[in-house]
Amino acid sequence: MSNIFFTQGNEAIVLGALDAGARFYAGYPITPSTEIAEIASIKLPQLDGVYVQMEDEISSMAAIVGASLSGMKSFTATSGPGFSLMQENLGVAIMAEVPCVIINIQRSGPSTGMATKPAQGDVMQARWGTHGDHGIIALSPSSVQDCYDLTIEAFNLSERYRVPVVILGDEIIGHMKERLVLKDKSDLRIVNRMHPKCLPGEYRPYDHSNGLATLAVYGGEHLLRVSGSMHDETGYPNNNPTIASNYIKHLTQKIEDNRNDIVMTRESYLEDADTIIICYGCSARASLAAMEMGREKNMKIGVLQLLTIWPFAAEQVKKALQKARVIVVPEMNLGQIIGEVRKLNDYGTKVVGVNRVDGITIYPDEIINAMTEDSDDRL
Repeated sequence: MSNIFFTQGNEAIVLGALDAGARFYAGYPITPSTEIAEIASIKLPQLDGVYVQMEDEISSMAAIVGASLSGMKSFTATSGPGFSLMQENLGVAIMAEVPCVIINIQRSGPSTGMATKPAQGDVMQARWGTHGDHGIIALSPSSVQDCYDLTIEAFNLSERYRVPVVILGDEIIGHMKERLVLKDKSDLRIVNRMHPKCLPGEYRPYDHSNGLATLAVYGGEHLLRVSGSMHDETGYPNNNPTIASNYIKHLTQKIEDNRNDIVMTRESYLEDADTIIICYGCSARASLAAMEMGREKNMKIGVLQLLTIWPFAAEQVKKALQKARVIVVPEMNLGQIIGEVRKLNDYGTKVVGVNRVDGITIYPDEIINAMTEDSDDRL
């Protein structure tokens, strides 16, 4: 049977992580994600897991990389300033293909900003925050139920593709309370990493010629070399141009080639819509309310919600651009996802943004107004 709770988004994230099999958390408290650390510190020891209070976010990221390499599903939580500090070691995890989950409950910035106010300003940071070409996965919950479900999916994707996965939450979703349904453990689809079955001397931790390589446990019988430097299939440092080119392309292609498995969207009333709202995170709630308000006035409004932010849902957005007369993109930033939408607009569709950066949520009537006002913001 399912268990039904009335709980907070941040707690739902911890419950999802535990149900996904996470047994290691390292982190440093920061508003508005601190409840994740607090709840993890209570619940992990009850499951023979490990909670470590770190001295900062740099070491937090390093610790979850090390724990993952030792065979444990690991995660951390932070907000904007802490996510900035994690970028170097996030790059190590990407380069060494280490599965782990990073939860970023976004708040207003830059720097300290308004620490208790919501924002969606870390979208591009999640994609390009660490240097170099690489692929990454980022998911965006818009409800307490999403916090639970997408956290489980984050761990599944991380294990399947040997890649860090970022959950881009926000203060509104992290702190709101609403109904949460926990599935029975037997109904959960949990992905666990594949360990090598070859002889120890035959193991190649970065040989992806026959699909993604398995991941050995560090310190086990199979030698696992881990490096942030360019390396060959054995893990030895190697700056050969061909090896470097193939490997950098692999870090992106393992994500791009599996878009159909990774990209998740949620569609509402797109069949007859001539105005489509493309939204994510907390702004999706106002978008759905705007759709309902408009439908009551016979406005043909639909919603395309992006549950996966990265890789970008290009095919779904193209279909919306082809179909709609107007596309509205509400964001609690100055326009980060709208730029991705515009890149795909080969159809002359009017694309308008609704943006707030004052720490106040976007309201449904602001979205409705953007649909009806004259605007030169088009491609």
